[in-house]
Amino acid sequence: MALLSPEQLQKWRDEGYLVIPGFFTPDETTEMLDRAHKLLNEFRIEGHPLTTFRTEEDGEHVGDDYFLNSGDKIRYFLEPSSLSPATPTSPAQLLVPPAQSINKIGHALATLDPVFRRYTLENDRMTTLAKELGEHISPRVLQSMIICKQPKIGGKGMSSERGTELRAVPCHNDSTFLYTDPPSAVGAWVALEECTANNGCLSFLPGSHKTARVSSRFVRAQGGGTTFEDVPGVEPNVEKWDELDGWVEAPCSPGTLVLIHACVTTDTIEKGSVMHRSPPNPSDKSRVIYTFHMIEGGEGHVYDEKNWLQPTKEMPFPALF
Repeated sequence: MALLSPEQLQKWRDEGYLVIPGFFTPDETTEMLDRAHKLLNEFRIEGHPLTTFRTEEDGEHVGDDYFLNSGDKIRYFLEPSSLSPATPTSPAQLLVPPAQSINKIGHALATLDPVFRRYTLENDRMTTLAKELGEHISPRVLQSMIICKQPKIGGKGMSSERGTELRAVPCHNDSTFLYTDPPSAVGAWVALEECTANNGCLSFLPGSHKTARVSSRFVRAQGGGTTFEDVPGVEPNVEKWDELDGWVEAPCSPGTLVLIHACVTTDTIEKGSVMHRSPPNPSDKSRVIYTFHMIEGGEGHVYDEKNWLQPTKEMPFPALF
């Protein structure tokens, strides 16, 4: 029996994203959320390099070894707002309990964690769904992670209670960060808690996957760290995506699966993934999600050594089917 109706497939092609309520049962969702909480509670600050995850809007990205060598590991990345600034005489200090300081845990949960592996690589419904979408011949799974929008930290604005600046995840598309030639990234995003406009649900610009170009990519910089570089032969995007009309919020309940579109080809010109973003979480309710991505691993697509996230000989990106 097909998981997707013809209407859902058409919506996917037309709008560039698809919200599937109840893809995971309440019991399955609870198991994933419980596992996420267990991982959060196991975090210990001792020995951690205090790596924080920053978005493009911050003007910099994390680029140290802890981040760059996380493709075959389960590692913890902190919210910048959870730390006091380091000074010449004192190191950075956590401003919140350790479990509330985490922005994300990644990037190999689907391979290394038994719970998330069960609902990703060992999930027959996920395999069937990917086949029905028809975006990949040989999908490879990468960048599997828990993302936490912690209460009152992790978005743009100010938390009056803590006096810390909050940040939003700015408008972006996934192929910029997981670049293949030609682009092929598809995101799978699973709500583990209620996601609302108040605590940071996703928003999309429907149809933008047909016009947005993958004109830059996030890469390892020469000499260390990370940077963005232009994709040769692709006209840069000049659109002010955030200012365009038509953005749609996608609030969803626990167990919802949100699919985020890959590249489409029109008139032999390859376009980019759908533009999406998420707002701050100034509320007192957390927003914990699990997400992973798929790229084409078959012939005709190249995932090169410039990409920030790299497979290893011991742990290549696993095939979904």
